Amino acid sequence: MMKILKYVIYDVLRSKMIIAYTLFLFLLSSGLFWMNTDSGKTVVSLLHVILLVVPLISIVFGTIHYYNSREFTELLLAQPINRNKIFLGEYAGLSCSLAFALLAGMGVPVLISGSGEAAVYLVVVGILLTFIFTALAFLASVRSTDKARGIGTALLLWFYFAVLFDGIVLSILFYFNDYPLEKPVLFLTALNPVDLARVITLLKLDTSALMGYTGALYQKFFGSAWGISIAMLLLLLWLYVPLTWAKRIFFRKDL
Repeated sequence: MMKILKYVIYDVLRSKMIIAYTLFLFLLSSGLFWMNTDSGKTVVSLLHVILLVVPLISIVFGTIHYYNSREFTELLLAQPINRNKIFLGEYAGLSCSLAFALLAGMGVPVLISGSGEAAVYLVVVGILLTFIFTALAFLASVRSTDKARGIGTALLLWFYFAVLFDGIVLSILFYFNDYPLEKPVLFLTALNPVDLARVITLLKLDTSALMGYTGALYQKFFGSAWGISIAMLLLLLWLYVPLTWAKRIFFRKDL
C-alpha cells in the first residue's frame, strides 16, 4: 500500500492542475491578508473560497484521476495485491496530495500572518473537506464505468452540497417558521459537511450574533469544546461512510 501511495503522490504533485491550484490558493490568501488589516474579515472571505473551490477541485480532480489511472489500477489488480490496499493506496495518495496543496497554498500564508485560532480552524476544515469530497469522488467513480456519467454525478454531488442544500434548508425554515425548529436545524446541519465546516469556522470568529436566531442556536450547541468535538466527529463520519461504501463496491466489482 505504501508503494502505491508514494507513486500516486509523486504522480499527482507533478500535475499542472495541482500546481495551479496551489498557486491560486497561495496568491489569493497572501493577497487578502496583505490588503486587509482585519484578519477576521480575511478569514470570512477565505471561508467562502474554501466552501466552494476546495470541494469542487477535490471531487472533480478525484473523479478524473480515478478514470485516468484505470489502466494502472487494472495492472495492480493483475498482481497478487489485496484490493483494499490498492483502493486505499490510491485514495490516500490523491487526498494527501490535495491536502498538501491546500496546506502549501493557504496554510503557509495563515501561519505567516498569525491570524489566530479561526484561521487554523479554516485550514483544518479545508483539509477535512478535501478528504471528504475525494471520498465522494471515488464513490461516484466506482459506481459507473462511464467517465462522463461519473464526472456528471460528481458535479451533481458538489452542486447539491455547496449550493442546493442551503436553498432547501431556507425553504424549510420559511414554510415551517411557526414551528419549533431548533432540533431539525441542527439535524439538517449535520447532513451537510460544507455547512458543518462553515459553522465551525464562523463560531470561532464570534460572528454568531450576526447570524440571528440560528447563530445563537449554533453558538449554544457548537460553541463549546464538546460541541466542536461533535462537529469534527460528524465530519469524520462524512469521510468514513462514502469511503467505506466506495471500497466495498470496488472490492466486489469486476473492473
